Amino acid sequence: MKMKLMSALILFTIVLSPYVRAEENVWTMAESEKYGTKAGGMLGRGVVNVATCFVDIIVHTVEGTQDGPPFVGSMTGLGSGLACGALRVSSGALDVVTFWVPGFNGMSVSRSYSNCLEPEEESIQPTSIPQAPVYAQPVQPAASQAPAQEPQKNVYDYVKK
Repeated sequence: MKMKLMSALILFTIVLSPYVRAEENVWTMAESEKYGTKAGGMLGRGVVNVATCFVDIIVHTVEGTQDGPPFVGSMTGLGSGLACGALRVSSGALDVVTFWVPGFNGMSVSRSYSNCLEPEEESIQPTSIPQAPVYAQPVQPAASQAPAQEPQKNVYDYVKK
């Protein structure tokens, strides 16, 4: 049984290895429209999520203890960590089981362990440094058009002595 499992794992690694690129990560690969890239990305993302689901519990418990009262913060952190860990392990298991299904990209969980429901933001990398636009100097109003400024009043004038 172990030999069949190891053989299948080695076969998947050999078949999917050409699709792994250095410039992409498993999260972007899992969202790809190409089947081979998507399958490898989903399998990798699923394995990472299942293997690291316990990190959510630790991170949330520590952050809850730091943010709130010692006991209450620890318990709320532990609760949210358990919920995020369960979400991460179920997402990872879904990815591992369904990576081969064409057109299905799974359920993605945030890469951040401090907030598992945080939406992923696309990283925008500029190709060149943008130049600041050059604007014309603002036109100063003429002296006759400038509004008259009222003299400043002293607040102590209104206080009875």
